Amino acid sequence: MTNDARPGAVVLLSGGLDSMVSAGIAREAGYRIYALTIDYNQRHRRELESAAAIARVLGCDRHVVLPLDLTAFGGSALTSDIDVPKTGVAEGIPVTYVPARNLVFLSLTLAWAEALDARDVFIGVNALDYSGYPDCRPEFIAGFEKLAGLATKAGSEGHGFKIHAPLQYLGKAEIVDEAFRLGLDPGMSWSCYDPLPDGLACGECDSCRLRRDGFRKSGHVDPIGYAS
Repeated sequence: MTNDARPGAVVLLSGGLDSMVSAGIAREAGYRIYALTIDYNQRHRRELESAAAIARVLGCDRHVVLPLDLTAFGGSALTSDIDVPKTGVAEGIPVTYVPARNLVFLSLTLAWAEALDARDVFIGVNALDYSGYPDCRPEFIAGFEKLAGLATKAGSEGHGFKIHAPLQYLGKAEIVDEAFRLGLDPGMSWSCYDPLPDGLACGECDSCRLRRDGFRKSGHVDPIGYAS
């Protein structure tokens, strides 16, 4: 038992820059943090190490790494033998989109929140400076929050859930600024979809390009190493 009176929040913590900043904002808001990381056998498994480091630094009450092997489904460059695009951020939904990933992950996050009797869930999606994923849109977040009230015992008893997406309308440069404002080291986070065997980020995938552009626009130096 604990005498900590702060409310609990479950944070979806991938290990990326966005999820790190989202978790930092939750901590700043006074929540006790329960971090959930999904090990879906993703190509960029390096981000799992980052999630563990971030959870330690943030002082999370608990960090659960939940195995869920989505390579059994495939359908994405992150879960199948499909090349990660490296020619620039293009229009439309890229092959790095994992089918229904945020819907699946938020469902698991919600399940843990209900088990903890917590009413707040944080996710680091942003709609302005992302790769065109439909499960990062404000409409998706609003729709899932409504669904959470319909699909749970807590919701049926009048105790709804709040799905916080504090980075929803921020660009990557603003997210970088938030990381430094919160006193978080961006070097803990990992963004690259296709890291090299020597541990460097590729520098050319969509996620690397967006991250590098965000640091350039913010005027901060990115502490992680890139191959190109």
